[in-house]
Amino acid sequence: MFQAAKQLKLQRNSSDDIHSVDNGNTSYRLNLYDQPPLYDVTVEDFETSALDRLRILAEIESSAARNRSWDETKQVTITQCGKYLPLNSNSALGIDVQAERKKDQLGHFVLRLAFCRSEELRRRFIRAETTLFKVRFETDDSNERRAFLNSKEFNWISVSDAEKTKYESQLQHFIGKGDLDNEAFYKVKWTTIPDLVEKRKVFLKGGYAYVPAREQASIIYAAFEERLEAALLATSRAIPLVDEDTRLNPILDNLAQGFIAGVPSDWVASAEHTGDGITADMVDSLAKKHFPLCMRVLHQSLQKDHHLKHFGRLHYGLFLKVLGLSIDEAIAFWRKSFAGGPGSDKFDKEYRYNIRHSFGLEGRRMNYPAKNCLQLHSAHEAGCPYRQLESSPENLQSALLSSYSASGLTINDLPEILAQVKKKSYHVACTRVFEITHSRSVKKGEGLGDGESVTHPNQYAARSIELEKEGKEPKMEVDFV
Repeated sequence: MFQAAKQLKLQRNSSDDIHSVDNGNTSYRLNLYDQPPLYDVTVEDFETSALDRLRILAEIESSAARNRSWDETKQVTITQCGKYLPLNSNSALGIDVQAERKKDQLGHFVLRLAFCRSEELRRRFIRAETTLFKVRFETDDSNERRAFLNSKEFNWISVSDAEKTKYESQLQHFIGKGDLDNEAFYKVKWTTIPDLVEKRKVFLKGGYAYVPAREQASIIYAAFEERLEAALLATSRAIPLVDEDTRLNPILDNLAQGFIAGVPSDWVASAEHTGDGITADMVDSLAKKHFPLCMRVLHQSLQKDHHLKHFGRLHYGLFLKVLGLSIDEAIAFWRKSFAGGPGSDKFDKEYRYNIRHSFGLEGRRMNYPAKNCLQLHSAHEAGCPYRQLESSPENLQSALLSSYSASGLTINDLPEILAQVKKKSYHVACTRVFEITHSRSVKKGEGLGDGESVTHPNQYAARSIELEKEGKEPKMEVDFV
């Protein structure tokens, strides 16, 4: 579907589908993605499959940024795959494994289009995809994994018995007390497996590395990475063919931002998350205990100045709406917050309409959602403070300490948080703040649960409120400094 003219052959038909022909490349759970998906998909499926895969890749990159161990990264990846991209073996009963594999394949190739456009994006995509492949390889059914390997051509040469005898003393060193006659070895160019060479786990001779079967996985991982890198370069040269389709460009541009802010979660506000009957008088208390830094900064500014600029009112108002503030309570909250500012008539004239508009009661009557982290990162005003204060670490430190010192954050925690900000992993920094301030119930690396990172301000607040309701967090009153 996306290899040069063939690989990027997105044919329009009379409907809103992206069209091609099925190639049946879904025989195994493991996939080298050497054949593109060729079947009809809607633009919605095109985007959804990529977003669900990107949720997993973004969490893998988050794991790397947070220095998780391999076991921790593996468990987080397995959990996220179970939520967004399940991929069962052929022996699974009552499951449409072909549908799962088609979604997996489609999502991979869509993301190739999004991440082929720069060297930096290609590098990050290859690293995350290789990690995902490793996790699947280690957890695959052994019989199906063997069948998959037998179905593919890898650039290795089986070492003959005569050659093993010739280098018997050298090869024996790499299998310990194992029987050399029963141990298979493979020859590959040593440059393809630098990890094994660096760890001195292979015998080098004549430009080749002699790899014992127990280290065979490294050859496969290297082959996956090498082929993906070549495919991304080929896709980048053919990308103008896709740029002609105006339906896809906004989708691909949005996907390319996924590593920066994390992928907006599919979390949806409900009474279970926020509770019923949040009133204007409750907002200040909730802000001091449960709000992420972006919303705390807006709340503090509103308290101090009795005013917020347009985008500040928009972002904070939508956040409070999703938190559970009704239209009547929202009007009461903003009227009270502007005390000392506009009189009642001026407030009704200048602000009441916009508040009702955000609830879908005026104008186009759309019930606008709250902004997610990705949208706040790109906002020039009232956006993500981790990004906006990146160039002023002193101000960011002050904001963090004034907002969270009463919740357990100390000056000793700041270097770790600022290191993530410097890497531009803003959502990772925010997630670490959540872990520190909820340390009674959340361990380092757990994030909001199951290792999931913060991707939405309301997601942050909702999880904090849930922990308090479950009795896992103390009900404390704190004052902003």
